[in-house]
Amino acid sequence: MSTNVLFDAPGPRARLRNNALTLLSVAVLLFIAYLVISTLGEKGQLDAAKWEPFLRGDTWTGFILPGLVGTLQAAVVAAVLAVIFGVLFGLGRLSDHRVIRMVCGGVVEFFRAIPLLILIFFVQAGPATLSGYTMSVPAFWAVVIGLTLYNGSVLAEIVRAGILAVPKGQSEAAYAIGLRKSQVMRLVLVPQATTAMMPAIVSQMVVLLKDTALGWIIAYEDLLNAGLKQFAVNYGNLIPSAIVLALIYVLINLALGALAHRLERRSRRSRTSAAGPVAAPPAVGAGGAGTGATATL
Repeated sequence: MSTNVLFDAPGPRARLRNNALTLLSVAVLLFIAYLVISTLGEKGQLDAAKWEPFLRGDTWTGFILPGLVGTLQAAVVAAVLAVIFGVLFGLGRLSDHRVIRMVCGGVVEFFRAIPLLILIFFVQAGPATLSGYTMSVPAFWAVVIGLTLYNGSVLAEIVRAGILAVPKGQSEAAYAIGLRKSQVMRLVLVPQATTAMMPAIVSQMVVLLKDTALGWIIAYEDLLNAGLKQFAVNYGNLIPSAIVLALIYVLINLALGALAHRLERRSRRSRTSAAGPVAAPPAVGAGGAGTGATATL
């Protein structure tokens, strides 16, 4: 048996121990699954009557598909705006002008520090409360603006970290041949950083898609609202509805991840980058607020 460069190949006793631990882990997982399924059965959550509504077309056309459309609409619009926000403020944090750096840094850290649920609620109710008018921001735009501000701030850190991950010699060589900073950024740094940033950007897009479910606080007609607050209440099948909705979210995120993986492979084949992958920035308060994103070289 060949020896791995990181560790020696396990011997007979180590292989036996590993196999025993694997079997034990599988047995524990199967036991937990049995407890969950048996408990659901005892509570009547596995009865055919609770799952039968999902076999009818009016369930999908009246509840799930309209909710899914609402989720995807908010996610797509917020994703586009968040990327624009992230690029502008990420580049602003790298500006040579101190005032621009301070303003962009303050905006990014401020919106990263506010919980998204509070941000969505304030976007809808805040303007009406402060101005005295009864008309509030539509639920769709409240969700989109909240997602844009929060996720755009995270993307700004990813953009900043991606550009800083490009070796300094790349920009120095560009300046040496007479390029201006805007040209260096547009022609040298950003193209290389995009490849390094792609995994972190995709990860944040998945987070953004799932965060659309927080629109329930302002009664936005998304997948979670339609599937749990409307459909499940009518049919009394909360657990089956939650399972079906969870599977839909999983399938959407898997499709998004597969698409991003293809885009990343095409990008790496068409462009050679000296920058290493960029990790998503930690949440404010996890490992120190305001520390910013770090680049993995």
